[in-house]
Amino acid sequence: MPIINKLIEIETNQGINIRNITPQIQDLITSTSIKNGQVLVFSRHTTTALAINENEIRLLEDVKVFLQKLAPESDKYLHNDLHLRDVPEDEPINAHSHLMAMMLSTSEVIPIVDGKLALGTWQSVLFFELDGPRKRTVFIQISGE
Repeated sequence: MPIINKLIEIETNQGINIRNITPQIQDLITSTSIKNGQVLVFSRHTTTALAINENEIRLLEDVKVFLQKLAPESDKYLHNDLHLRDVPEDEPINAHSHLMAMMLSTSEVIPIVDGKLALGTWQSVLFFELDGPRKRTVFIQISGE
C-alpha cells in the first residue's frame, strides 16, 4: 500500500484564524493514484489545531468567541511569565493560544472513497490558527490503493 507525505503551507493573520483546507487536501489526493484509503491531516504546531465542522462564516465567528471565553487572553497564566523561563527574544505571550489548541485536536483521519474525501454534506476540514500571524505547515499523509 503506497504512503504519500505532503505539506500544506499556510500564512495566517493576527489573532484567531479559521481556514477551510478541504480543497487543498482534495487537490493532494487527486494528484495521487490513490482511490480508496485514508488521509491523515496533522497540525504541526502547539498553537494551531484542526476540526471537522461546517464552514459557515457566522458559525466560525461563534467558535472564535467561544474559544476566547474558554481561555481569555487577559487572564493570568504561568506560561506567560517569560522572565522565569529561558525563551527566545521574540517569544510571544500566548498561554491562552496553547489552552485553546488543547480544547481542539491536532489531527483528523478521513476516509478516501473513489478518489474523494468521504466527508458529509456540510463537513469541511478546518485549520485553526490561535496565535497569528505566522507561517504554518500542516502534514498530510495519504495512504491506500
